[in-house]
Amino acid sequence: MAQVISVVTAVHAPAAHFLADAYASLCEQELPAGWEWEWIVQEDGRTEEVRAALPEDSRVSFEQGRAGRAAMARTMALSRVAGRYLRVLDADDLLTPGALARDINALEADPSLGWSTARVLDLLPDGSTVGFDSDPPEGVIERGAVLTHWRANEYRAQVHPATLAARADLVRALGGWMALPASEDTGLLLALNAVSRGYFSTETGLLYRKWPGQVTGHADHSEEVERAARMAVVEARAAALAELGWAFPGDPEAARFPQVPPKGAGGA
Repeated sequence: MAQVISVVTAVHAPAAHFLADAYASLCEQELPAGWEWEWIVQEDGRTEEVRAALPEDSRVSFEQGRAGRAAMARTMALSRVAGRYLRVLDADDLLTPGALARDINALEADPSLGWSTARVLDLLPDGSTVGFDSDPPEGVIERGAVLTHWRANEYRAQVHPATLAARADLVRALGGWMALPASEDTGLLLALNAVSRGYFSTETGLLYRKWPGQVTGHADHSEEVERAARMAVVEARAAALAELGWAFPGDPEAARFPQVPPKGAGGA
């Protein structure tokens, strides 16, 4: 029986026209022997546009629900995840060739890892791409390192949550995505790193589409009061997980690994 990696996509109607490109990027994936993917698409709302944009493919699972933004849609999608691992894919983004295979290989090779991420390129409206010069080196990211970096760099992680792949049971144990109007993926990333080591691949794993309708480009996303509240709850969750001492059982160093210091004790 084949092993499965579940690709989870939350989508609302304005982004439905990008789904064909996302699906094409999935179909281009070549997985390790004995593996296959499933695409779990959850609409944030109930419209006709999203269903009409999806292909007829037995590997695609689609459901709708009450509008509640991406966090709720992704967490609802967990009810249909059958894979050992899950990978997030925003409706307007594209996987690069080999992205899923690299996630699988990293997590299969090291049982102490709970999650993996990869390099990202911004995909601009004219088709050009822009990279970043602050990526970490290829390899393991130790427990607590993402929160430490995030605190010291104006709430910016050294890895991109839009590339996140993780052990599905670990995501369930953490309650899925945070119930926030935005930054829910950052919240999950920091929570995962509070309890488990991760991996970063320097090979590009995602094209992150920039377009006028994207949620992160809206003025509300950077409104000061709401953003401060989002960052506070994201930080508090990750710090609390670390301070409570729970760790992913696959990490052989869990009992000896130093916990993340509380705010003000080494973080910016």
